[in-house]
Amino acid sequence: MSPRKKTTRPKAEGLLVTPGASADRDNRTLVALDEGLGLPVERITIRGRAVRKVHDQLREDMEDFADRLGVDTAELAIGGRSFGGRMCSMLAAAGEPVAGLVLLSYPLHPPGKPDDLRVDHFADITVPTLFVSGTKDPFASPEELERHAGAIAGPVDFVWLEDEPHSPRDDAAVVAAVAGWLGV
Repeated sequence: MSPRKKTTRPKAEGLLVTPGASADRDNRTLVALDEGLGLPVERITIRGRAVRKVHDQLREDMEDFADRLGVDTAELAIGGRSFGGRMCSMLAAAGEPVAGLVLLSYPLHPPGKPDDLRVDHFADITVPTLFVSGTKDPFASPEELERHAGAIAGPVDFVWLEDEPHSPRDDAAVVAAVAGWLGV
């Protein structure tokens, strides 16, 4: 499947990544990104599930990371796996200044519940966004994700990992997708 919008690479000086709901900063995919990208990566563990508290934590972690790099948060790409990526997308939609979004295995809906969508904020996302997902992900088929991501105001790109589930096994392919999109 091809992206519906033209590729726009964000100018990012660093990438802050978050894990899925049941993982921590040592998730193997986040570690692979940290070790495989040619720019600074900050892996964080999300504490809790309440949106407001998660957003407060993300803002604080972004500001700390940006300060250490000597840049503004608008020069950071943010994102993560599943729940973590969703929280980052909601933060960007709320107007937090970031360079772009990296959404790995975005949980468009719970498995088997395609009408329980998590897309109300998509129209408010204005930054370049990359979705990297498996073609066998029960949280979003390629067709569903491309259709609903059409509401995103900023440029959107997709990388589909053939026959991969919600937790893709091929970390090298994930790193290559993100590196290519970031231009590093």
